[in-house]
Amino acid sequence: MEEKNFYQQRNIKNLEKIEYLKEELPPFVEDYFIGIENQTSTLTRLNYAYDLRIFFDYLIKKVFRGKTIHELTLADLEEVQASDIERFLSYLNHYNFNGTEESCNERAKARKLSTIRAMFKYFFSKERISVDNAAKVSLPKIHEKEIIRLEVNEVSDLLNCADSGTGMSSHQKAFHEKTKIRDVAILTLFLGTGIRISELVGLNNEDIDFTNYSFRVTRKGGNQTVLYFSDEVAEALARYIAYKEEDKNIPENEHALFLSLKMQRISIRAVENLVKKYSRLVTPLKKISPHKLRSTYGTQLYRETQDIYVVADVLGHKDVNTTKKHYAAISEDIRRSVAGKVKLRDENEQK
Repeated sequence: MEEKNFYQQRNIKNLEKIEYLKEELPPFVEDYFIGIENQTSTLTRLNYAYDLRIFFDYLIKKVFRGKTIHELTLADLEEVQASDIERFLSYLNHYNFNGTEESCNERAKARKLSTIRAMFKYFFSKERISVDNAAKVSLPKIHEKEIIRLEVNEVSDLLNCADSGTGMSSHQKAFHEKTKIRDVAILTLFLGTGIRISELVGLNNEDIDFTNYSFRVTRKGGNQTVLYFSDEVAEALARYIAYKEEDKNIPENEHALFLSLKMQRISIRAVENLVKKYSRLVTPLKKISPHKLRSTYGTQLYRETQDIYVVADVLGHKDVNTTKKHYAAISEDIRRSVAGKVKLRDENEQK
């Protein structure tokens, strides 16, 4: 049997998780998930399931006391008032779920409310409930967070650290010798192409084309796109691939580009941890994640091109407003560079 594509495997795992979570949700949610299946990804429905599990847990604790989640009906959903949902949002400031203390920031609250509103809207549009009280609840105001990214010198320091292991303990350096070529390739790919972490982890050996300096990625929604890379990225990738070719422990049928020490496709968590490890050594005051490396690339690309549409296309943003939000804030160096562009009087007239 042919090896399943990474994205197919992830899709199957998400479907399995959704089926598991359905056991902790009211029976009518099954109809909702079937109804939105063709308009949503499995990851979206999985996140919906997580959010709705918390919402219905709240309802049986605070609104429908004495009932279990499995006893809740659409008639009960119809009785949920806008004030109940507003109290739920307040409850999310600090709550207990399955014995664990949790809290939500305004973005997490907004996402959960969006999930609830989508479910109410679905059943209301299907005329299975007569009122949509969730639509009466406004989304929380989102205060924009400072966008964290690396400066040019920090990018260089990060790659040098991954290459040399500077600042590591002797124990860390022993481990680092086994992974440094891979790690430099991963960091270089993030910083040189703006690739998403899921796209990077999903890369296979055959996706890399050194003839055209390009590689194929599967974007959100399953669409495939060809991205291009620079000489610096090509050098880091070629060095890593050559290193792999000399390793006799790699199974012949393993197609994944980036491997763990177990000779399996590297996990998203492992990539997150290696980015965190090196960035702590270089920029301890900044919390750098793979997405922050993507933001760093987007910022540099915008500075070089001054074209937000180019940045949106390369990063795979469906809506250019998403790109504007993150990358079009004019940085100090850009403001300085345009300071003398607008002339108030003709120089010849002043003489």
